Amino acid sequence: MGDDKAKYNIKAISTMLGIQPGTLRAWERRYNIIEPIRNESGHRLYSDEHVAILRWLLDKVNKGFTIGQAVGLLEKGNVNIQVQEESQYSNRLQALVLDLEESLLSFQEFRANQVLDEAFNIFSIEKVVMDLIGEVLCSIGDKWGRNEISVAHEHYATHYLKMRIMIILNNLPINSLQPKAVAICGANERHELGLLIFTLFLRRKGYEVIYLGTSIPTEDLKHVVQEVGAKYLFFSCALTEHLSETLSVIHEIQQFVPTLNIGVGGNAFRVISKRKAEEFNKYFLGFTKEEWNDWLKVTH
Repeated sequence: MGDDKAKYNIKAISTMLGIQPGTLRAWERRYNIIEPIRNESGHRLYSDEHVAILRWLLDKVNKGFTIGQAVGLLEKGNVNIQVQEESQYSNRLQALVLDLEESLLSFQEFRANQVLDEAFNIFSIEKVVMDLIGEVLCSIGDKWGRNEISVAHEHYATHYLKMRIMIILNNLPINSLQPKAVAICGANERHELGLLIFTLFLRRKGYEVIYLGTSIPTEDLKHVVQEVGAKYLFFSCALTEHLSETLSVIHEIQQFVPTLNIGVGGNAFRVISKRKAEEFNKYFLGFTKEEWNDWLKVTH
């Protein structure tokens, strides 16, 4: 994955600074003023530092300098560009989180679609899924756990978010040179969204992921892994009471295919004891994209 500091796509930069995407690309090619990060799909992502540099250059152009003159001043190093946190867009993201959650908990699908469409026009897919959908997912899950919302509310919101992620997944290209992976919920698990988010992470890297979801018998899982020639098998576990049985399934599959790389993650690992966590130490994926990438590097 790219640097987490690179979080704005070119549409967001255009909206923030009032610069046309074509103009920005031309400046990049001609003057090499900034070098945006490329994600797995090859799309440009910009950091707060990039935004600060571009804002400074635009200010000089608006004051009568040519872009060439402004770049010249920049290259002389006689300027002090303060990198500022883009609080406006950070605040907008938080507002979208609240809007999406409110829409789902009031069964307003049309409004929820509007919120997500706006988010995808501003931010990268990774940021929308991890920081918007993921945040709403955790919040709704917490409210359900505290009996603040009904099962119907939780199911509706979960189904909607699952549907939107599946739409993204089905439109992502697959790199035939990447290994195959199988993704499945842990034993007796019914919560799929965490697994879907991880599957999206893999698909963005070009992995072909056979997504199985919930309630797959262990014997069937063995046959699938063997039939597709999977290199990876990933489990997700949201509830601690399902960890022991999930670990038993992992051990059984590992004995069946010793060369298989098996990983497991999920919210259950946020609250378990240190002793219990040690049982999963070999398989634990982590919680962040950086940790996921590190795990894949070790097992590649």
